[in-house]
Amino acid sequence: MTEPDGRDDVPAYAALRGHVPPGSSWGVFERDPERGTANFAGATQVRAAASAVERGAVFSLDHALDAFDPPMARARSAPRHELLALHAEARDDVLHGFYPQATSQVDGLRHRRASGHGFYNGVPDEDIRAGHPALGIQRWAEKPIVGRGVLVDVERQLAAEGTPPDHRAGPALDANVLDRALRAQGERVRPGDLVLVHTGWARWFLDAGPGLRAEVRDARRATGFRQSLDLPAWLWDHRVALFATDTFAVEVLPVVADSPFRDSAPEDAGMMHQELIAKLGVPLGELWNLTAVAEDSRRTGRWDALVVVKPLHLVGGVGSPPNATAIR
Repeated sequence: MTEPDGRDDVPAYAALRGHVPPGSSWGVFERDPERGTANFAGATQVRAAASAVERGAVFSLDHALDAFDPPMARARSAPRHELLALHAEARDDVLHGFYPQATSQVDGLRHRRASGHGFYNGVPDEDIRAGHPALGIQRWAEKPIVGRGVLVDVERQLAAEGTPPDHRAGPALDANVLDRALRAQGERVRPGDLVLVHTGWARWFLDAGPGLRAEVRDARRATGFRQSLDLPAWLWDHRVALFATDTFAVEVLPVVADSPFRDSAPEDAGMMHQELIAKLGVPLGELWNLTAVAEDSRRTGRWDALVVVKPLHLVGGVGSPPNATAIR
C-alpha cells in the first residue's frame, strides 16, 4: 500500500469495522506504523500549514506543569520543584514525583491496550516496558507532529445555540457539534490537520474555587465527547493527524450508560480511549491550554495556525506534556 500521507488511499472507517480488531487501523500505515495517524501530517501537509503564518503571533498550548494541583486523576500528583546548588555560582533543578500526564498532555500509543487484542498494531505486551522503544512517546519527539491546526470553538457554538456548556454537570458532547461549529466558523478540516477543540472546561476548572474543584474531581465528572462510534468515524474519515481538547479525558466522564464499548472495554466501564488510541492510533491531547488562541480566533476570524507538537524524548514513555505551539 502507498503510504497515506494525509491522502485518500486508505479505507473508510466503515471498512475498518471489519478489521481485527474491529475499528482498527492496524496494518494501514506501513512506512512508520508506530506514529499512528500522525502519518496523515506528512511533508505535503507541513508545507501547506506554513502558509497559515502571517502575523508571527505565537501561542503556547500547554498549561504549567503544576497547574492542576491536585490533578483530576487521583493516581497522579503535581510535581515538586527543587533547586540545587553545587556552589554559590550555579543552580540545577530536579522534579520530584513528576507524572508526565498530570497536566496538558498527549497520550502515546502505549497508554491503552485494545481489550482482548493487544497494543496498537499488535505490538507484544513484553515490549511495553520502560526503556524499550516500541510505541514509545519518543516516536513523536524524534519526528515531531507538525501541521495545520484547526481550532473548533465548541464553547462558542453551544453558546450561540442557547445551550452553553454547564461544566459543573459535565455534559456529553455529540460528535456532530464539530461540524456545526466548523460551518459557523466558515472553516473545514483538511486531511492531515491537527484538530483542537475548545470547550472552556480547563479554564473553568482552574478558575473554580477549591470546593467546586474537589466536588468535580471526587465525582470524576468532566465535560467531553459522548462514547459512540461517531467520533472515531469522524476523526478517521477526516484523516485527522492529532485530536486535542481542553477537557480532562477528551471523552465525557462518567461514561454514558449506552456506551457501545461497555463489552469491548469493560476495564474502564466502556471508555472510548481504546477505540481512539489502541485501535485507530490517534495522538490524543488532553487538558490543552486553548484559551488565548481561541480569543485570538474570535477577534480575528482566523481559525487555523501552524501547530508544532514535540513531546519529551523519553524512550518508552507512555505520555508527555505536548510542548505544543501555535503560530499565526
